[in-house]
Amino acid sequence: MSRLSPQNEAVAHEIISRYPWKKSALIPLLHLAQEQDGYVSDEAMVHLGELVDVSPAEVLGTCSFYEMFKREPVGRYLVNICTNISCQLLGGEELLHHAEHALGIKAGNTTGDGLFTIEDVECIAACTEAPCLTVNYRYFYKVEDGDFDAIVEDLRNGRQPTRKAAESGPEGQIPPHGTLALQRQHIPADRVAGNADPDRASAPVWLEQA
Repeated sequence: MSRLSPQNEAVAHEIISRYPWKKSALIPLLHLAQEQDGYVSDEAMVHLGELVDVSPAEVLGTCSFYEMFKREPVGRYLVNICTNISCQLLGGEELLHHAEHALGIKAGNTTGDGLFTIEDVECIAACTEAPCLTVNYRYFYKVEDGDFDAIVEDLRNGRQPTRKAAESGPEGQIPPHGTLALQRQHIPADRVAGNADPDRASAPVWLEQA
């Protein structure tokens, strides 16, 4: 869609300043690009390459390696429904079919209003809370068909859906797809420790004695 906006380019320079090598900042910069547009555009990858002094192909290599980076637009809410073994045994496949029927789309597609994309995904590391799903990577546990319908209704009407609590289940808002955190990290200038030069770093004593 576009290169980074002037405001996000300023954020990008702040992120880059935290790393001893510019290209080490590539993953958080990809998150920044995805937060801006909801996905990582070709133009954004070119811009990131310019910022960290690598080729667009190198940016694409990193972007395409990780599932969480999308290279084409998705819905405002990306619904990942797990159908791996624990969820499958406890109704994950049936939940996926219900979601497809309820939204009128097949997995891998987006609703006509641009609100929801469904994905059939592998294990999302909540096996004890099966069947589970995530909405923009925020977890929902032990989801039944009625729970899914309630989640969709709440999001359509601008409400934050209620989650079935797991012992360590996080609460909080579900921002649009691409928003990694509601609060951006910022390190005040007087608290910055400074980056060590990796080329001049000495080996730990224990390694030198090995």
